[in-house]
Amino acid sequence: MRILYITSQTIHVMMMLILGNHSARGNEDQMNWTPELQAMEQKIEQKISPMTRQIEHIAERNQWKVIQAFQKHKVSDYHFANSTGYGYNDRGREVLDEVYADVFGAEAALVRPHFVSGTHTISIALFAVLRPGDELLYITGSPYDTLHKVIGKEHDGTGSLADWGINVKMVPLLPDGNVDWTSVKSEITERTKVIGIQRSRGYDWRASFTVQQIGDMVKRVREIRSDLIIFADNCYGEFTELEEPTEVGVDLIAGSLIKNPGGGIAPTGGYIAGRRDLVEKAAQRLTAPGIGSEVGAMLGAIRSMYQGLFLAPAMVGQAVRGSVFAAALFEELGYETSPHWSSPRTDLIQALRFDTAEHLIAFVQGIQRASAVDAHVVPEPWAMPGYEHPVIMAAGTFIQGGSLELSADAPIREPYTAYMQGGLTYAHAKLGALMALQTMIERNLLVLPGSI
Repeated sequence: MRILYITSQTIHVMMMLILGNHSARGNEDQMNWTPELQAMEQKIEQKISPMTRQIEHIAERNQWKVIQAFQKHKVSDYHFANSTGYGYNDRGREVLDEVYADVFGAEAALVRPHFVSGTHTISIALFAVLRPGDELLYITGSPYDTLHKVIGKEHDGTGSLADWGINVKMVPLLPDGNVDWTSVKSEITERTKVIGIQRSRGYDWRASFTVQQIGDMVKRVREIRSDLIIFADNCYGEFTELEEPTEVGVDLIAGSLIKNPGGGIAPTGGYIAGRRDLVEKAAQRLTAPGIGSEVGAMLGAIRSMYQGLFLAPAMVGQAVRGSVFAAALFEELGYETSPHWSSPRTDLIQALRFDTAEHLIAFVQGIQRASAVDAHVVPEPWAMPGYEHPVIMAAGTFIQGGSLELSADAPIREPYTAYMQGGLTYAHAKLGALMALQTMIERNLLVLPGSI
């Protein structure tokens, strides 16, 4: 799910600005919940308290892991100074790479503001390790929609993988959401060089893969062919568990700093981590052969990248707790959710299914109403390039596309499924879920138990 490249700044271009009654009422009236809604809130808070303790434990341990990495590499104020031009001998940049490598249990890392998105970062990683004639096999089904253009078509002239003579195959998951190992074995050929794993669900109604499950995938792939490079798209998953994919044998991972590891304050960027030789290939691809990771002024972002990483475990914990609250709240009212509120969490994304398009739209518009930024904007479904159906997006964020911040999106198609993620504070994520519910009530789409 890559909704989050388009948010608060560009949202004005793609949404109708409807400054209706809800914006005129003011925040005080928005928070004036009915007694029934207040009772529901308290009931859900009590219900999810065991999960809350688990989430806090994971956030605490990950916070300690980050601090220990900072301490090991003697992070100091001078590391926050900005370089210019080529950025030679930028010790802050070099230490940031080392800190990331330690945090992710990897040999090396490449952390740069020059990665413009998660898709760009993943693209760099894949092009770095694949060559004409090689084959990439995704064993977790089709990857995110935004990677389809990266995969491309033969002779498409775009510089896609296919245009460079790199074949990409995908093995659909079994109906139960597990990897189809019989098909994987038959699809691996002499050309196969990289195995692709997508940790998060995307727009699929499936469970995201836990780190333990990814570790099991690694073992089974190694049994088939030990020389294969295993790559994992780690977007949305960082710090939701005590381990990362590189700590269970994955060779290379990639992610975006405007998602989890940026802590909500990194203004842009991405990271690649894993085997040293593979990370260096990625550096050569990002800059140029012979230059690699030795250059690259940090564009004024270095302090926020350090501080964002420091904050990330706590911020991710807040967002995960908000997703649990939303799941429990809507399950209480009979809606289907994935994951279930009490299920283990391995990413930020909470999927919720609704009966009609009207319910779905009201939910997403309610999330927007809870925003601190652009709360006055009312999102509407629109024909977004690259999607087969109209898509509605809510994202009132401080960082454009920042999906660690509260946001939601949904394609307008059956089954009507909304994907909610983020919330830099639990209070905000909780408000989003309650405001979405309130919006549905106001439109007579839902009646709370006990209401007249």
